[in-house]
Amino acid sequence: MADRMLKFVSTPQRTPEKRGAAVRREDFAEIYARFTAERAAEQSSRCSQCGVPFCQVHCPLNNNIPDWLKLTAEGRLEEAYELVSATNTFPEVCGRVCPQDRLCEGNCVIEKGFESVTIGAVEKYITDTAWERGWIKPPTPRHERRESVGIIGAGPAGLACAEMLRKRGWQVTVYDRYDRVGGLMIYGIPNFKLEKEVVLRRHEQYAAAGINFVLGVDIGRDVTLEHLRQKHDAVLIATGVYKARDIAAPGSGLGGIVPALDYLTASNRKGLGDAVPEFDSGALDAAGRDVVVIGGGDTAMDCVRTAVRQGAKSVSCLYRRDRTNMPGSLREVTNAEDEGVRFLWLSAPEAFIGDGQVTGVRATRMHLGLPDATGRQQVEPIAASHHIIPADLVIKALGFDPENLPKMFDEPALSVSRWGTLRVDHRTMMTSLPGVFAAGDIVRGASLVVWGIKDGRDAAKQIETYVGAKTPVAAE
Repeated sequence: MADRMLKFVSTPQRTPEKRGAAVRREDFAEIYARFTAERAAEQSSRCSQCGVPFCQVHCPLNNNIPDWLKLTAEGRLEEAYELVSATNTFPEVCGRVCPQDRLCEGNCVIEKGFESVTIGAVEKYITDTAWERGWIKPPTPRHERRESVGIIGAGPAGLACAEMLRKRGWQVTVYDRYDRVGGLMIYGIPNFKLEKEVVLRRHEQYAAAGINFVLGVDIGRDVTLEHLRQKHDAVLIATGVYKARDIAAPGSGLGGIVPALDYLTASNRKGLGDAVPEFDSGALDAAGRDVVVIGGGDTAMDCVRTAVRQGAKSVSCLYRRDRTNMPGSLREVTNAEDEGVRFLWLSAPEAFIGDGQVTGVRATRMHLGLPDATGRQQVEPIAASHHIIPADLVIKALGFDPENLPKMFDEPALSVSRWGTLRVDHRTMMTSLPGVFAAGDIVRGASLVVWGIKDGRDAAKQIETYVGAKTPVAAE
């Protein structure tokens, strides 16, 4: 190992080449190039192979990162992919969209003084190579089984569960209200972070494996939850959270003030070649407009960077805390700043100005006060600090809450928490309805793709345990 690894003391960190800001502003292509084989091996060799791998500890999936870095450094890529995929259903997605600076790379033990190993870029290189070389095959089971599962939601959690159970021979049907598979991976995340082919090829692979997809179906309207319970041995609810949080401020009903997901979905659909009247009319197109995005999370970063690419006249991000306290990835903030986005830290919207159509945001400056019970500093307004920010398109990226699933599904017995998320037994992941499980954001609240994958994989194990206890199957 000594001649291959621990080279962080002699080899500097080198990230994949990033296209210049002036160039990448003009299109929606991914901004980072892929490592060459030589560069991937070089950067993997920087791993210290530490006894307690904090990168792995802080990965929600507990990916075996040091081992697949070592295999990559040795040029054993197919083995590296086997390790990557053993714990992660979508490593090619996580390598692109995970906030590594807050998870694995941010907790790399060589970060202090030597800069972290570029884990996400190596993960992307391994999995893209695996796709190109045909190592990734449909999850075809060795034996078919009679047990069936109905999965509501074709996002990360639902698809992760579907793959795990299909590998075990289950009959899997995935239901989704949208016309494409992927959830927010297809309609919420822009192409410059996750090109859609990366998601669509998984759909093709799963269909080839025998997973049945029923798209464009609303549970509760087109088919009842009770019908799915009768049809399948178990049901998983993995709908995600899509209800946009709003802001109660004067003028919030003016034209030109739109939710972030509406804006991002229109842009992504346009990129996929769909007819999008709201985009074509200009309502959800930032071209030539003064855009203000309210929020400091990753969704806000997606919005500001999308507006830049649509040709906005100016793009500003309004956030009530400072750069250090924002919830989004600092890497995304840096990319946005490079592309010309103006960040207005410690500013909060107070009202929206306009006569029928928004023309500006009246904001007040804030300062950080004492920590609250969670340890996070409170924000307090500064007296007489009002100012107007010109805007004829305001995008609200304030986060997402759960929809009212008991009402949508016409199933009042479906228990929810005080936040509206589905209440589950966290040991079994089962809801208040026997045989109905839940996973992902609809349980934990709006979160990361990687957490959805973990929850979906965990739910598959719990579903199999539950059904197996009811109807034991012969050993394979």
